[in-house]
Amino acid sequence: MPKRADGFGEIRPTPPELVNRSLPTKDVLPPPADGEYKSTVTPIPPDVLARSTWQAGCPVGKDDLRYLTMSFWGFDGRPHTGEMIVNTKVAQQVTAVFGKLYEARFPIEEMRVTAPAELTAPPTGDGNSTSAFVCRPARGQTTWSAHAYGLAIDVNSFCNPYSKGELVLPELASAYLDRGRARPGMIRAGDVAERAFTAIGWTWGGTWRTPRDLMHFSATGT
Repeated sequence: MPKRADGFGEIRPTPPELVNRSLPTKDVLPPPADGEYKSTVTPIPPDVLARSTWQAGCPVGKDDLRYLTMSFWGFDGRPHTGEMIVNTKVAQQVTAVFGKLYEARFPIEEMRVTAPAELTAPPTGDGNSTSAFVCRPARGQTTWSAHAYGLAIDVNSFCNPYSKGELVLPELASAYLDRGRARPGMIRAGDVAERAFTAIGWTWGGTWRTPRDLMHFSATGT
C-alpha cells in the first residue's frame, strides 16, 4: 500500500470480500489429533528464537521468555495448533485463557511468532494475526511496548483494529470499527475473550478512549 507521512499505509475502504472475514487457516504446526485442547510451555527453541524479533537489545532476556503451542479453532471450523512467545511470568495464565477460547470455539485466523522482516515490511493493510512478543516500541512512541516484554497479546488484529483519529490499523479494517455489527472473531465487552483476560488481571485496549486498541490485551495496562 502507498505510505502516509507517518509511515503507515493509506487508509482505504475494506474490500467487500473482507467485510465479513472468514479465511481458512494454513497449518504451520500439526493440528490436535483428537480435537481436544492442548498446550505446551517450553524455553524458546533456538530455531524459533532465530526467526523471532528477539535480539540482545530487547528489554527482556531470552531466558525470561517462553514458547507456547496452543490449540485454537479457525474460521474454517477446524482445530489448529498455533505458537506464541510470552513472558515466563504469564505463560501458564495465557495457556489457560486460550483454553477458555477454545472451549467456546472463539475463532482465530492464525497464531504465529512475528518475524523480523514484518517490522520493516511495506504495509499490506490486511493482517489478521494473533501474537504476543514483538520487540518494538509502542505505536508512535520511543518507549518499549508491552509486547516487547512478552506481556501483551493482540487477538485477530483485522477483526479488532487499532484506531486513533483517522488512523486505522490494519489499514483496510475500517469495516470492523462498527462494533454494533457482531461478526465472528470480534472481541466485544463482556464476551468470552474479555472475561478470560480480565480474570487474570489483564486490561483490554477496547476500554481505552484514544487510542482504541480493540485487538490488544496486556498485563501492564498499556
